[in-house]
Amino acid sequence: MEKYLVIVESPAKSKTIEKYLGKDYSVTSSKGHIRDLTTRGYGGFGVDIDDNFKPMYKILKDKSVIVKALKKDIKKYEKVYLATDPDREGEAISWHLYDVLGLNKKNSERIVFHEITKNAVLKALENGREIDIDLVHSQESRRIVDRIIGFSLSKLLQRKIGSKSAGRVQSVVLKLVVEREEEINQFIPEEYWDMFIEFSQANQTLKAKFIGDNDGKIKLNNKDDVDKVLQNLTDHYVVSEIIKKNREKKAKEPFITSTLQQEAASKLNFNAKKTMMIAQNLYEGIELEKERIGLITYMRTDSYRLSDEFIAEGKEFITKTYGDKYYQGYQKITNKGKNVQDAHEAIRPTELVYTPESIKKYLSTDEFKLYHLVYYRALASQMTSAIVEDEKVRIDNHGYIFEASGERILFDGYLKVYRGEDAEDEKALPAFQKGEIITDAEVFTEQKFTTPPLRYTEGRLIRKMEELGIGRPSTYAAMVDTLKQRNYVKVEKKFLHPTKQGILTSQKLEEYFAKVINIKYTADMEQNLDYISEGSKVWTEELAKFYQEYMPLVEEADEKMEKIYPVFLEETCPQCGSPLVIRNGRFGEFAACSAFPKCRYIKKAEPEEIISTGIKCPNCAEGELVERISKKGRSKGTKFYACNRYPKCKTTFSELPKEYQKEDENS
Repeated sequence: MEKYLVIVESPAKSKTIEKYLGKDYSVTSSKGHIRDLTTRGYGGFGVDIDDNFKPMYKILKDKSVIVKALKKDIKKYEKVYLATDPDREGEAISWHLYDVLGLNKKNSERIVFHEITKNAVLKALENGREIDIDLVHSQESRRIVDRIIGFSLSKLLQRKIGSKSAGRVQSVVLKLVVEREEEINQFIPEEYWDMFIEFSQANQTLKAKFIGDNDGKIKLNNKDDVDKVLQNLTDHYVVSEIIKKNREKKAKEPFITSTLQQEAASKLNFNAKKTMMIAQNLYEGIELEKERIGLITYMRTDSYRLSDEFIAEGKEFITKTYGDKYYQGYQKITNKGKNVQDAHEAIRPTELVYTPESIKKYLSTDEFKLYHLVYYRALASQMTSAIVEDEKVRIDNHGYIFEASGERILFDGYLKVYRGEDAEDEKALPAFQKGEIITDAEVFTEQKFTTPPLRYTEGRLIRKMEELGIGRPSTYAAMVDTLKQRNYVKVEKKFLHPTKQGILTSQKLEEYFAKVINIKYTADMEQNLDYISEGSKVWTEELAKFYQEYMPLVEEADEKMEKIYPVFLEETCPQCGSPLVIRNGRFGEFAACSAFPKCRYIKKAEPEEIISTGIKCPNCAEGELVERISKKGRSKGTKFYACNRYPKCKTTFSELPKEYQKEDENS
């Protein structure tokens, strides 16, 4: 009999861990979950409602071979170590393995590590424990609630309005996007004016903005306000006040899941899904010259904690590399968000010796970029604050005050290694003397209007989810991706716009399910899941409360919600003779056979009428420009011009340039 078997989730992780352990250990992978809820029982929920919400599980089809092999393999070993991820999902996977493989407390242990390094894995093997059943029940509760809401709402919306799906968190996130769009549409711009003077000083062109008079600030709301000031200005500008103040600029804390996704979006233009995929690779292990090692700690976390070992390593590295004056030590941060689990460390490099530059050749371009962010953000969190001198120069003209601002870095501190999303460029003002006369100053005015709130980017939406306490680090990226996949939102120039179907879905959910599809209910549910994981609430009791409150809403909506799709047409299917219907799909409405899925006929859309301009394409010189109508985006329905060789030639014009317009008129 062999000695020890370690079961992890991913093959990449198993490769890394296998290299740390001796000949007495074998490492294998379950490749994620091995079973899930069935689709049996009332509503296809896979839950026996009458038997205290007992889950009904089945082995996943693609995991039957793996389970069969594992059952055979475990007979060879004295002990099995369940080493899945260190979160609720990982705990649940270990419990499913324990249950399905028929393990017991004598021949198995659950081990947890937050970084895939030799020391961390060996230490975990020395500290095995039993499976935490409260964590498992918390995950089961989440899965059951999400299944009940997902299945019942999705089926209802598919039948009534042609929407693809709905979910406990997904629908609240969609509501945020739709409400922001409503704010933008209802926004009424207000006029205001800016006034500034432009002048030269020490070979620099500077601007000083009008802020008011000696009695205080003055708002310029319209042209009359502007003219009143202009009438009283003279050519005499004098420096009346110089204000200098030193400011301490503290380093940001190391990354958690949400802030990593936000910064990667801002600085690297990565969407949340891509960020998490790359982070997973860095966590599971990268093949270096002499070893395979996990480069970062577990990337699904809402905790800002750092281990004592890493803090000690940081002190040694910073003082040795940059000097004592750059080391400050890590200031322990109280977590800011709602419902924070604080189960793991922040995201950090596993070992500072692996600088991004020293291992760049082993990383892909994107892996290097993300590792660079994680590495230097964590390092900077232990470094001294930067000292910045803020300077304001006030310039007086007949009692009216203009102000120029600047700053200079007196001590770079943590900025030596990391400049974040909100990095400020140094804009130092030249030297001024109080009483100095400013010559050749020119006055400019600008009419402006207040702007509506910005639409969400993926990063901003994830930040909002974190602030409101909806979702979990492991779900942020998935939620945003689901909205895009369901065609509820579209991305235009990085901003999320709700689609027509997304708005309709949110409106119907608000009409019938406002009691449960709202921010407070969703955040409270997360809190209750936390209580279950701590053992302070009974999971089946919480499920019963939810079910009794939720199902009457489904029944009422089923009775009262207007049915929009499918819309029956007078035409019949040319293949089977059944009526044709209008349905709603991912790319909008389409006509298809009502006998689907027995008959899969779909009526082809009428071919677009293409109007030729007779103008040769100026780029490829082979095709000609034709008039087209946009079918998507904010420009839907508007005319544009494109090469008829698309997609080989992608030349487009919103309107024909003047030289072509003349040619078009003559043709």
